[in-house]
Amino acid sequence: MPGWLKTLTAFFSGKPKAIPESLWLATLRSYPFLASRPGTEQEQLRALSDRFLRNKEFSGAHGLLVTDEMAVAIAAQACLPVLNLGLGWYDDFTGIVLHPGAMLARRKTIDAAGVVHHYREALLGEAMQGGPVTLSWQDVAASGQLAEHGQNVVIHEFIHKIDMRDGLADGCPPLPSRKAHVTWRAVMLPSYEVFSEQVARAERFGAEPPWLDAYGATSPAEFFAVACEAYFVNRERFAQDFPDMTALFDRFFKTK
Repeated sequence: MPGWLKTLTAFFSGKPKAIPESLWLATLRSYPFLASRPGTEQEQLRALSDRFLRNKEFSGAHGLLVTDEMAVAIAAQACLPVLNLGLGWYDDFTGIVLHPGAMLARRKTIDAAGVVHHYREALLGEAMQGGPVTLSWQDVAASGQLAEHGQNVVIHEFIHKIDMRDGLADGCPPLPSRKAHVTWRAVMLPSYEVFSEQVARAERFGAEPPWLDAYGATSPAEFFAVACEAYFVNRERFAQDFPDMTALFDRFFKTK
């Protein structure tokens, strides 16, 4: 356990304790999309991140030592989507596992002829239903620079956690009513179809590729996660291509 977090856990007296000022400022410097948020939001994010850290357990894989700086960086980015929703959206798990870089996951597929194929897939992160979140620290550390391209592996995986709250990762989070579900899908599904077509034209015919990460064309669940990455780290650019989704996300995440 990182030094500051260990001290906080050992001596916690029930009184609120903020993340140390120097540690928080270093996080803002490393991730400009956090520093650019209004001061009141930064303080709200700092307090929520502090609560997040009290309830999660970090571990490093392959000998990686998880430092205070790493833990706070992940907490701040993970808390951004639930800043106005609350940490209850993340209460189904405790563990966060960091790998030094991309992970090789074993995969199995069965083709149309019934032949089983085994392969390995490089993953930057993974969110398990009711289980831990796994992240590549190399890619987390690069998130400050990748924001220009709308990419953020922490937000991506934690959006999957939000999506899974109703037991299914389908690109639609739990919503309060049938009408809300209808409205959500009326915006998301056409956007996904148009985006997937743009990706297909770019890959097959050399057309101009979309700005949003092409991985979003994999499935509605991945489209939701990829779209939220861009929405939270580069909202202005995201809104240019997806104004309807921006308005939808504004309402769901209560950001406006």
